[in-house]
Amino acid sequence: MRWDNLSETTTGDTVLFGTDAVTTRTFDTPEFRGITFHEVRARSILNRVPGASRMPFEWTVNPYRGCTHACVYCFARKTHSYLDLDTGLGFDSQIVVKINAPELLRKQLASPRWQGAHIAMGTNVDCYQRAEGRYQLMPGIISALRDHANPFSILTKGTLILRDLDLLLQAAEVTDVGISVSVGFTDGELWRTVEPGTPALERRLDVVRTLTDHGIGCGVLMAPVIPFLGDHPDQLRATVRAIAASGATSVTPLVLHLRPGAREWFMTWLNRHHPHLVRRYERLYAEGAYAPKWYQRRITRQVHELADECGIGPARRGASRRVTPPPVTPERQPSKPGPTQLTLL
Repeated sequence: MRWDNLSETTTGDTVLFGTDAVTTRTFDTPEFRGITFHEVRARSILNRVPGASRMPFEWTVNPYRGCTHACVYCFARKTHSYLDLDTGLGFDSQIVVKINAPELLRKQLASPRWQGAHIAMGTNVDCYQRAEGRYQLMPGIISALRDHANPFSILTKGTLILRDLDLLLQAAEVTDVGISVSVGFTDGELWRTVEPGTPALERRLDVVRTLTDHGIGCGVLMAPVIPFLGDHPDQLRATVRAIAASGATSVTPLVLHLRPGAREWFMTWLNRHHPHLVRRYERLYAEGAYAPKWYQRRITRQVHELADECGIGPARRGASRRVTPPPVTPERQPSKPGPTQLTLL
């Protein structure tokens, strides 16, 4: 494994660590069987997003690299090639854990150079993947953000986020907190094959419902919409209706994109499960990682029309990310507001 290749120029991380800072572990329990964890002590945890990125935020925190969700389309698979790990099974089963992430983030937030910018999490791999149940890095991360009143957002497929509900509510009293849950479709058979390590779709929608019931406005990123497998009008309608029934504040569709690393793994899966679609995908993605603009616009229009019918709309800048403030009582006066939050999408 090539730890010395983790540099700002290759991965976007400013963190470097040598082989003397790595401990490799395996756990003989059913949920972790076949998975290897590489525990590292990172030198930095705040990652600046490359200027050429399409993302509207500038900073991220990624406590893990690799993901046991094993989504066949995951765009982050390419990052494993920097470690001389394959972007297929290696990405799913070789997980890098930055065990000092909470303490390191707290130290960096306290630096006079840090200006309190919005921090996005879950934008590379899921910070609430299965490993979080063992390593429990997110409570310390959220606590550090809360204590420094630093705005942040989380995108997840994981139900484990509900473990940290109290911390999220505390953070929302002093800064902007945004939560989005990813649900691209409601087809159970499709879920079992393309997202085999993720919680069931119904459980994810239960997360949306629970957060909403506690006053946290939770949006849904309807991603990915998978061409020819999850894009039929009836499928889109069923998904939007389920999202609306969960109490989501918004729904934002995102069509499948296939970057290098993810493209090869997804096409291998497609050839195994749906060989009749291979040629159609080769034509649809002939120009690169993204589906043609006409196709993306068609899906977006259909989803937005369905959302309007169901009484929810697309995500507006900041609207679906804002947590409802707690009621003001004589015992609890409102805290000084934090910086304005940036939207995740």
